This record gives sequence, structure tokens and C-alpha cells, in this order.
Amino acid sequence: MHDAHTVRAPSMTRVAAASLAGTAIEFYDFFAYGTAAALVLGPLFFPTFSPVAGVLAAFATFGVGFVARPLGAALFGHLGDRRGRRPVLVVSLVLTGASTVAVGCVPTYESIGTAAPALLLVLRFAQGLGVGGEWGGAVLLATEHAPAERRALWSSFPQVGPAVGFLLANGAILALSATLSDAQFASWGWRVPFWAAGVLATAGLWLRSSLTESPRFLEIDDHARVPFVEVVRDHWRLVLLTAGALAVGYAIFYSVTTWSLAYGTERLGVSRTVMLTCVMAAVAVKGTLMPVMALLGDRYGRRPLCLIGCGAAALWMFPMVALLSTGQPLPMFGGFLGALLSFATVYGVIAAYLPELYEPRIRCTGAAFGYNLGGVLGGALTPIAATALAAHSGRVPWGVGAYLTGMALLSLGCFALLPETRPVRVAAGRPVMD
Repeated sequence: MHDAHTVRAPSMTRVAAASLAGTAIEFYDFFAYGTAAALVLGPLFFPTFSPVAGVLAAFATFGVGFVARPLGAALFGHLGDRRGRRPVLVVSLVLTGASTVAVGCVPTYESIGTAAPALLLVLRFAQGLGVGGEWGGAVLLATEHAPAERRALWSSFPQVGPAVGFLLANGAILALSATLSDAQFASWGWRVPFWAAGVLATAGLWLRSSLTESPRFLEIDDHARVPFVEVVRDHWRLVLLTAGALAVGYAIFYSVTTWSLAYGTERLGVSRTVMLTCVMAAVAVKGTLMPVMALLGDRYGRRPLCLIGCGAAALWMFPMVALLSTGQPLPMFGGFLGALLSFATVYGVIAAYLPELYEPRIRCTGAAFGYNLGGVLGGALTPIAATALAAHSGRVPWGVGAYLTGMALLSLGCFALLPETRPVRVAAGRPVMD
């Protein structure tokens, strides 16, 4: 038993580090686009639209990435359930990195007309395909390597990756905003974070080159012939419940990190630097707390944490929009932090919870498809709906608060219908996987 621990610890450290690095890089690509959509893409690619309509159009191209994510989950889930979790990590990272670099090279509407937004749509779709596959592969490698009693903890590290990716993407944009004039930033500065994705993707491939295949996958004797068909046919209710349950997390995260940037800069007149700093500080705190929430999930169960997080979100959405509407850094930071703490309470345990809901032979497809379908409900629609609702409100966008509260209550109801999955059986004094 002692030898097993000696071998397992460094192995899990390598798996967790490589999973975190990969999700950080892929979500860096995804978030770079979201921030650019909030700040500059509207006038550059949709100049004939009004300011509000231009932001809506930019967010529509942002939403295309979310629509592509369930398709990516189905395609890469098939690969992960048939051929292994490890190949998913390589192919998805190459696809996302290449499409992100290409976004930084697309000429603006002024240069090539309507072909410019059309190219954005295609590349954003490719980004979504890659990210849709990434999550399942990265999370399952961590989850299926981990000891049962610490599965939530180890699987939370890939969940920290999006926070790291967000900080990298927005840190780059913040540095460029602070050092370049508005004209320089609009001309070429916004492209630099997209070009940097190529370097990051190369580093991620190197980190993942030493990973071994999931031991749980190697134990599977009867692989599903067409995993997606089996998931939809036999587990459609579970897929819909998990998608609805996860919608609030996406809605919170993208209302804070994407919509609020556009609202703060366009409607409230707050500088890009101040808005990005407030959001990044809240995301940094959220990222550090994810493993803490995961430890609580290992101790007390996945479902209780999710119910608490959704309840807290339902209570906090109106205060958040009120604090945002002040336009003052500290109140805005407090509003964002409260929202993201409720997010972390749910998403700190999700990487263990979702895979545990599905049997191993269809786990990569089922978990990833439910997770990314939740992204369509919560992530694709939230910036568009919030922008439209805020356009018809006073200084305090109460309609946005109502929308987000409704999403929290929807997710609360879905989690209430899902079972607990924390391992409870004991063999030789230690919990084992159910």
C-alpha cells in the first residue's frame, strides 16, 4: 500500500499539471475572442451597425463557438470512447490553436467587406469544436487516474485551467491597452494575443507528450460502437438535466467576463483597464478556490455543493448588477467576486460529478456533451440576452439580474433531480469507484 502511494503521487501531479496546462491554453484561445468581441470586434467587423447592434453581432460570432462545442463533444467523445482519452487532447489542442492564430490574421470589414465576419464565424466554429473536445479528454484523464477518495480534488485542476487561460488572455489585452493608443489597439494590438496562441499550443503539446492513457479506459472490454447514439438513446434525460444544471455556471462566468466588459466600457464609460482589472482580480480568487471546493466535494458530496452554489447565485444576481452599475472599482469587484464564488462552488466538483454519472464506455461522450450543451444554454445566449436587456433599462440593468436569477433557479431544479455520486462503498478500508 505504501508503494502504491509512492508511485501514485508524482503520476497524479504530472497528469494534473498537463491537464491544467492544456485547458488553460485552449480556454485562453476561447477567452481572447470573447474579450475582443466585447471591446473591439463590433466596429472593426460590423461597422455599418449601430454601436449596440455591433456589439450584439460580435457576441453572435462569440456564441457560434458555443453552438459548435456540443458537436465537438460528440466528435471527440467518439474518439475518446473508442480510441482513448489521450488522442483527444492532442487533436483538440492543435485545432483550437490553429484556428485562434488564424483569427488574428483575418482582415477587417474595411479591407475585404462581408468576407471578414464570415471568416470570423468559420474560425470561431473551429475554436468551439476544439474546446468542446478538450474538456472531456482533459477531465477524464485526471478523473480516471485519480484515487476515488480524492477524485474531485485531482479533477478540479483542469477546471482551474479556464481561470488561468482567462488571466493570460486578458492580461495580454490589458498590457496592450495600457501601452498602446486606442488607434494602435484597434489597428493591430488586439491581434497579438491571437498570434501568441501558436506558441502556447506548441508548449501544451510538449507537456502532454508524456501522458499515459487512462487506466480506466484500458480496462474497458466492450467499447460502444457509436457512443453518441447510445448516449442520446439511453441517457437523454441525464444529458438534458446536466445541461440545465450547468447553464448557470456559464451564464455567471460570461456575464462577468464578457458582457460586463462591454456594458462597463460602452454604457458606464469605465476604462478598459479598470474593467479588465476588476474582472481579472475576481477570476484569480475564483481560480484559487476551485480545489478548496473540490476537497469539500470529496468530503461532503458533489450534489450538496452544487445546490449551495446555485442557491447562492440566485440570491446574488440582483446585488451583482447593482454593484456593477456604480462604475466604481471596489463595488464592481465585490459584485463579480460574489458571483464567481457561487460559480466555483458548483464547478469545483463538476469535473468529478459528470463523469461519475456515466458508465465508462460512453463517459467521454456523455459527460462532454452534457457539459457543452450547458454552454449553449448559458454561455452562448447570456451576452446577447444581457446586452439586449440592458439596452432597454436604466442605469441599473435589473432585467439582466432577473435573467441570471432565472438561470440559477433552473440549474438548482436540475441538480435537485440528479443523484449523488460520491463513492461510498469501502473495500479494505478505502473507498472504491462505483
